[in-house]
Amino acid sequence: MNSLICPISTNRTNRNAVRITGFLVASSIVLFAITGNIYIILALSIDFYIRAYTSLKFSPISFVASKLSKILKLKYISIDKAPKIFAARVGFIFTLAITALSFVSPSVSLIVALILMSFALLESIFNFCVGCVVYTYLVLPFYKKSHA
Repeated sequence: MNSLICPISTNRTNRNAVRITGFLVASSIVLFAITGNIYIILALSIDFYIRAYTSLKFSPISFVASKLSKILKLKYISIDKAPKIFAARVGFIFTLAITALSFVSPSVSLIVALILMSFALLESIFNFCVGCVVYTYLVLPFYKKSHA
């Protein structure tokens, strides 16, 4: 996977807080799967929107993750924030799809939610960003063609 290409920026973030954020997102989706409460997904959608499209330093979940990182005395490991912003945009699209599908086909909505949960767990447990894979193989080839 060394050939993955991610978006790059000068903005930095804490890898450990990002991983905790992934765990909190996955936990929220588990809660949605158990209760079927669409408001959980709507809250996640707002959280992803804040991380993806605003200049705010924290979303509610990333704020909690940052505080937990400090409470647990985890080392601050600086990483590029751009891939995480791209991943938040993908998460936002997923939460919109989950919301729309919940009215049409709750079972398909749950499947999409579980896919998003698996992406969040990959980030949290294995430090593996699915957003980088999506960017490398789905976004970048089209970007290169349009800017050639």
